[in-house]
Formats: sequence, C-alpha cells, structure tokens
Amino acid sequence: MIQMRSLRVRMMLLFCIVVAILLSGTSLIIYSVFSREVRAQLDRRLLEAAEPIVADIVRRPEERENIARLNIPNEFLELRDPSGRILNLSKNMRGQPLDVGAMPAPDSDTEFRTLQDKTRGPLRAAVVSFRIVDEPVALVIAESSNGTEFVLGHFRRVLLILLLLSLSLTAMTSAWYVGQSLQPINELTRQAAELTRRISDAKHQEFHAMLAVRNPRDELGRLSATFNELFVTVNAVLNQLRQFVSDASHELRTPLAVLQGETELLLSETRSPEEYQRALRVIDSELKTLSRIVTGLFTLSLADAGQLRLGEDTVYLDEVLEEACEVATSLARSKHIAIHCKLAREFTVIGDEAMLRELFLIFLENAVKYSPPHTEVSVHLEKENDFAVIVFQDQGPGISEEHLPHIFERFYRVDAEDAGETKSGGLGLAIAQGIVRAQAGSIACETAPNRGSTFTVRLPIRTASLAAD
Repeated sequence: MIQMRSLRVRMMLLFCIVVAILLSGTSLIIYSVFSREVRAQLDRRLLEAAEPIVADIVRRPEERENIARLNIPNEFLELRDPSGRILNLSKNMRGQPLDVGAMPAPDSDTEFRTLQDKTRGPLRAAVVSFRIVDEPVALVIAESSNGTEFVLGHFRRVLLILLLLSLSLTAMTSAWYVGQSLQPINELTRQAAELTRRISDAKHQEFHAMLAVRNPRDELGRLSATFNELFVTVNAVLNQLRQFVSDASHELRTPLAVLQGETELLLSETRSPEEYQRALRVIDSELKTLSRIVTGLFTLSLADAGQLRLGEDTVYLDEVLEEACEVATSLARSKHIAIHCKLAREFTVIGDEAMLRELFLIFLENAVKYSPPHTEVSVHLEKENDFAVIVFQDQGPGISEEHLPHIFERFYRVDAEDAGETKSGGLGLAIAQGIVRAQAGSIACETAPNRGSTFTVRLPIRTASLAAD
C-alpha cells in the first residue's frame, strides 16, 4: 500500500515512523527510570520511618506496646512473630491487619512488598526482621502508594502529550523539509516534460529555462547541475540536427534537380551523340558532387559518434603532404597559382595516411579555390616539441570577423568576396576538424579581410610503441 503512494508521502511516513519509534523508546526508558526512582524513594521513606521504631523497641522492649497508640496518617504498623501471628497493631488500623503474606526468615534482609488492600487501597509495605532480646519478630510498616501512582500517572500523561506534540511537529517539519528537498525534482520533471513537448514541436525553439541549484555539493544539487548541462546539450544537438537536416536537404536538392532535369531532357526526344555526351558529363559531375556530400556526411556522422577510427600506420608526413600538393597543383595551374612547399624531411608519425591526405587536400583546395589568380599558396611542415605543425597560407581576401567562429560548421558558406570554406558542399572544414580531433590534434585560423588566411594544424607525434599502447 505504501509503495503505491507518492515519494513525498513515503518519505514522510518513513521519517515519522522512525521518529515515533525513537521517541516511544526514549519515553519508555525515561518513564522506567523515573518510576523506579519514585518507588525507590517511597521504599527509602518507609525504611527511614521504620529504623527509629525498631531501634526504640530493641533498646526498650516494653516500647513495643506503644505501637498500639501510634496513629500516623496513611502509615500503618504491625508487629508479628515469624509465624505471622500479630503481636501488635497501630491504632489507625482499627483491628484490621494487612495481608502481607508469609513472614521472612528471622534475621533476613528487609523486604518490600506491594499490597492491594480492599479498604485502604494500594499500599507499599516494608517487612523489617529484628530481635527483641532473643525473640525474632518482624515490623511491618506500610504506606499508601496513591501519591506515588498519582505522580506516575501524571508523568505518563505528560510524556504522552509530549510524544504526540513531537510527532505532530515532526510530521509538519518532515512535510516542509521533504517538500523543499523534492522541489528540484518536481521542477526537473516539469522542465523535462516541457523539453519533451518542445522537442516534438515542429516549431522548436531553444529551451533556456534552467534548474535552480541550491546546494551544488549535495546529491540534488549535482543532479540539477547535470540536468542543466543535459538541457543545454540537448538544445544544442537539436538545433544542430535541425540545421544539419535543413542544410543537407538544401545541398542535395541542387544536384538532384540537375540530374532530374538532364534525364528528363534526354528522355523527352532523340538527341545527337554530342548532346548525350554533354548530358552525361553533367550527370557524372553531379553524381560526383553527391558522392562527395554523402561521403562527407558519413565521415562526420562517424566523428560525431566517436567512431571515426584512424589507422595506426607509420606515415612519412612530408611525403603525404607533398603528394597532396601535387594533386592540388593541377587545380592551381588553371588559375596561375603557385604552391610553395617548405617541408621537413623524413618526418614520420603514427596515423591514417588516407585521412591525412584528405585533410591536407581540404586546406589546399580551399586555398586555391578562394585565392585570386597569379598569387601564391605556402605550405610549411615543421616539428615543434612533440607536435607536427602544418601551416597553409594563402593570399586570398580573408574571412571577416563575423564569419570566423562559424567556418568549421557543416554546410556553412560565406560569399566569395568574404572568402571561406566550401569543399564537399560546405563540409570540408567540418570534415577536417573531425579528422584532426580523431588524431587528438587542433586547428587554428588567423585571418583578416584582404590579407589572406592562415590555417595551422597541430598533430601530436606518436611513436609506434605509444600507438600500440
């Protein structure tokens, strides 16, 4: 039944039950100690009252007759022999002896007994054994325990009231505290539901609401902080995904439209061989564009998922970079652009040769594509501490400041007069960044309008033994 209730109710019930058990146990212990002490005080009072009477009778045996003249309120005295026969009674007993049971053995220790007398009510009695000359006798002195029971009854009522008040205060405190403690969870649930609703909404907007972190050192504070990070990450991923789908659709629409137009044109009527060749060249070019886009998207998806696996081969970095420069030279020659290489020789690293070649071609083709004719592209390779530093420098128009933070975003384009990246349908620098990150390296860009751009790639140099580890 309790498991079906809310977490707040379960926590309150558990807290109240535990506190009730602790308070009840504490109250029982306090009452037990208090009642024992109260009854012990009554026993001591009886013993203190019996001692002078016993002392007088022992000194002067004839004083035992004086017991019959004693009339102490709420205090009853008897003198008996070991067989229980009554030798004398106090005056206030009016000839009605107490039912104290069997007498203790002669010279035994004082015994205390609780009596229930029909006429006098509850009594507490002390049976004191002593001798008058050589005759063993026992003095029975009893006192009403109504006062003691009244004090104990009042104390029980006070404890019960305090217990109920404590439980009520505990219930209210636990309700407030549990409510405050669970408030971040309630807020988290509300915002998670809101985030879910906005995710499913076609008109998705960024979700900026954040959970309040009251105490970053406790569990709920760390949970709130973690979910705040999750909200930010989910928003960023959703926006990136939506933008990516939109941009990918836009990039794929153009070559597909060209392919559809060319095929419809060819099928509309009979064409000459020259027209078929021209159309096929257009189709081949667009298919290559589509292939580059799809390949780039696949590479980026692997990089995003952390599944981009690079080879662990010994690569002569200078040779790979030199080959990439030779491939880019044919494109540069058509624009009368010279590519100057300054490469450190016999430069070996552990990496994926094909991916490194693709990385270098991205920067070279971008530099050539956006550099004006009759300019130069410089490529430098050098070793700096434990890093291989590759620098690609062009003399193009550069990249304006507002575009610079976005150049590594997929499908991000800038106008030709601003310069920027555009290889593989706007995926070039995004692919390059994915490859460099998989290689545990970094990319930096220094640029200014009309002063060209310089891309610096830093790749960690790993020996074969480190790569094997």
